[in-house]
This record gives sequence, C-alpha cells and structure tokens, in this order.
Amino acid sequence: MSLRITDANRRWWVLGTMTGSLSMILIDQTVVSVALPTIQGDLDVSQTGLQWIVNAYLLSLAVLVALGGRIGDLLGNERTFRIGALVFVLASAGCGLAGGESEILVARAIQGVGAALMLPASGAIVMAAFGPKERGRAMGVYAGVSMVFLALGPLVGGLLTEGVSWRAVFYVNLPVGVAMLVAARVTMPRSAAPPPVGGKIDWPGVPLIVVGLGSLVLALMQSQAWGWGSAATIVLLCTAAVLLPLFVWWELRAPQPLIALRLFRSANFGADNGVLAAVQFALVGVSVFGAIWVQDVLGFGPVEAGLSLLPLTLPLLVMAPLAGRLYDLIGPRAPVSAGALVIAAALAWNAAMLEKLSYAWVVPGYVALGVGLGLVMTPASTDAMNVAAVRLRAQASGVTQTVRQVGGTIGMAVMGTIVAHVQTARITSWVEADPSTRGAQVPELEALIAQPDQLQDGGISPDLLEEVRHAVTDAIATSYWAAAGVLLVAAATAGLVLRRVRAADADG
Repeated sequence: MSLRITDANRRWWVLGTMTGSLSMILIDQTVVSVALPTIQGDLDVSQTGLQWIVNAYLLSLAVLVALGGRIGDLLGNERTFRIGALVFVLASAGCGLAGGESEILVARAIQGVGAALMLPASGAIVMAAFGPKERGRAMGVYAGVSMVFLALGPLVGGLLTEGVSWRAVFYVNLPVGVAMLVAARVTMPRSAAPPPVGGKIDWPGVPLIVVGLGSLVLALMQSQAWGWGSAATIVLLCTAAVLLPLFVWWELRAPQPLIALRLFRSANFGADNGVLAAVQFALVGVSVFGAIWVQDVLGFGPVEAGLSLLPLTLPLLVMAPLAGRLYDLIGPRAPVSAGALVIAAALAWNAAMLEKLSYAWVVPGYVALGVGLGLVMTPASTDAMNVAAVRLRAQASGVTQTVRQVGGTIGMAVMGTIVAHVQTARITSWVEADPSTRGAQVPELEALIAQPDQLQDGGISPDLLEEVRHAVTDAIATSYWAAAGVLLVAAATAGLVLRRVRAADADG
C-alpha cells in the first residue's frame, strides 16, 4: 500500500484506521486482567471492586452498543466514531490517573461508552469503503487482526505491568487513540463522508433496552458471586424477562425504532448472529479458563499464560483474511458451518487432553480453534452487515456486537457454573471416599478451590495437591465439552439456514 493517500488506495487507509481502533477496543477487554492484583494492592480495591474493573467496561459496552449503532445512523458514522474515540481516550487517561476504587470504576464504565460509539461505526465505515466483491477480504483483515489483539491482551498487560506500571495498561491508549483520531481525520475527510440518515432517537425505547439488557447481563455476570437462587439474581432476571419483550413490542410499533428489528426477517442475519453468539460463548470461556488452567495447574506466570494463546492467535491472523476472500467467492454457508465444526472439534480435543496435565497436548486444539475462528468470524460478520441496507449498517453492526457481548456473558456464566459444580462434586466425592482421614482437610480444600493460585505454593500435602489439580482440570474440561455442544448446534444452524452465495447489496 502506498504511503501517500490517493482516491485509489484510500479505502485501505480507512481499513487500517478502523482495524487499529477495533484492536484498541477489544484489547481493553482482556489487557487489564493480569494487572488486577497490582491494582488491588496500589489502590486498596475490594475483591468485588476488582471484578468490576473488568465488568464495568463490559457491561456499559454490551448495554449501549446497539444505541451507539443508532446514533451512528443519525449523526453519521464518521462523526460518531470520532466522538467515541475522544471519549475512550479521555476515559483511559482517567483510569491511569485514578487514585481510588470508585474513580477507576467510573472511568472504566465511561471507556465502555466510548467503545459502544466506536464499535458499530467502525464496522459500518469499513463496509461503506469497499465494494461488495472486496468486503469479505476487508472484513477479514478488520476482524482477524483485532481478534489477535483480544487474545494477546493478557500478554500485553503482563509486559506493561511488570515492565512499567499497571497505569501504563491504560496510558498506552492515549497515543494509540490520538493516532486513530488523526488517521480518521486524514483518511475520512468530512467532505467525502456520506450524509447521515436523519431522524431521531426512540427515547422511550432507550430505558427499556438499557435497563432490560443491563439487568440480564448484570445477573449473568454476578451469578457465581450471588448464586442463581439469590434474591438479587432472580429480581434482575425477572426484570429482564419483562423489559426485553416489552422493548421488542415497542420497537415493532415505533415510527423510528431504536433497533430495526426487521433486520431479523433475513434468515441469514439471524443465523449469522446466532453463530457469532455461540462462538463468543466458547471463546470467552476458553480465554478465561484456559489462562486459569495453565497458571493454577501448570504453574505458568502471567506473561507465559499470555504467550500460551499464541497457537490460537497466529492461525486466526492467517485464516480470517483467507476466509473473507472465500466468502466473496462462495458465500457464508460452507466456511461458517465448517468453521463451527472445527471449533467444536478443537474444544472436544482440549477437553479430552486436559487430563494429561501437559500444555503440549492442548496446542493442537488451540491451533484448530484459531483456524475455526477465522473461518467463522469473517464470513458471518460480513454477511450480517451485507444483508443490511446501507442506511441500517451501523444498526446492524450494533445489533451484532450486542449479540456477541451477550453471548460471551452467557458463556462465562454457564461455563463458570459448570466449573464450580464439577469442582465441588469431585472434591465431595474424594472426601466421602475416606471421610475419617480426609474430612479434616475440607477447610484447606475449600481455601484452595477459592484461591487455586496457591496450588503452586509449598507445604501442601501431595495427595491433596493432586486431587485439587485434577478437580480443577475435570471441571474446566467439562465446561469445554458443553461449549463444544453449543458449537455443534451452531454448525447445524449455519448449514441449514445460511445461503450458499454471497449476499448482494440490500436495497436502499
């Protein structure tokens, strides 16, 4: 690509800018994870507050990204992107400057607001910059590179935390964000931007989706801490069960809906989003529990744990652009259904191999997982956007991102519940097999399950250490089997519903 911006290569400069911005958004979902213990010690953050340093960003992003898509349609995607990037950069500075728990939590939530504005706008901008025959290839670069940064987040966070400071995890967004703003200004001059759609925001619909979706996501996030039977969880789930159907009812009657639900009249749009939700269901769980397993069971450090995901990210980086070109040629059905099957097989392989307690045995599974992710993500995302009319692309992007965020949250809640249940059942069975000898070790067992990082400490009896390691491994393997089942359903859905040909431009 020429270093000089011309009309002939401008679209590739736009792609580079939007890919960089999406990478910044996604890496902030995972980069902070390994810095949390240091943040806790420096700012005296409570255990609950520590969890919400991650969740505050994810919750505001998940709840507001659909609204961000509608704002992009109304104000114009370029303007919305710039506003979101500015908010994101300022909030990142606030995170780095935070002197206490409340300050960093508020700043993280505002970061999510900025990301919710940027995310749907960036996808719509890429789609508008390329013609139908090149969109798969472009979206492959856009999705593939950014997903690599998502997976590399723990490694980057570990290097910055150990080498500089936990505050550098947030400060690094400042030069990157400013560069994205400058690049957006240069590559997308206002005179070349398509006019916004016009209209107004459906304000009655805003509290319905924000409170309804927020209640659902919050209940899922806190299900492990509160318990599924707790009053708080039940109230939140009931609130979501009332408000979300009410939102759908209202939107179907609103003259200018917040979300164009008619997008789901396209079988492809619904199937694409269903598969993407299933993939996110598995990916979040594998990223979190895979990192837990290599650290708590195998004894990897934070940087080593981040490096352990490289066998996943490198195939993804290669396959995503190739899958985009494949979509341009043959449409979504073959690559998406095949990719979902490969992901299911990879999850099943790792579920079976974890018991060997050796990282080498899970590497083939990670490689296959990267290949499968590349085959699914680009064609499904491109097809979902391609189905939408030009004026609805930001909304379509917002809906897709909402579905993915909720899918990931559901995956974390379900897989977390499975892990907790299997661990408890395994430990209970072990104690009951010899209650007179092992019963006295129950308090120590419970402490190890609550803080499995102590598995690498000395002073633990060998039989107790071995049992806890196997309990953690069995629990995570069981959650992988469940995720593999979800991906099998997604593969069947893709094979039965998606078209064999690439979606043409929608009318108007």
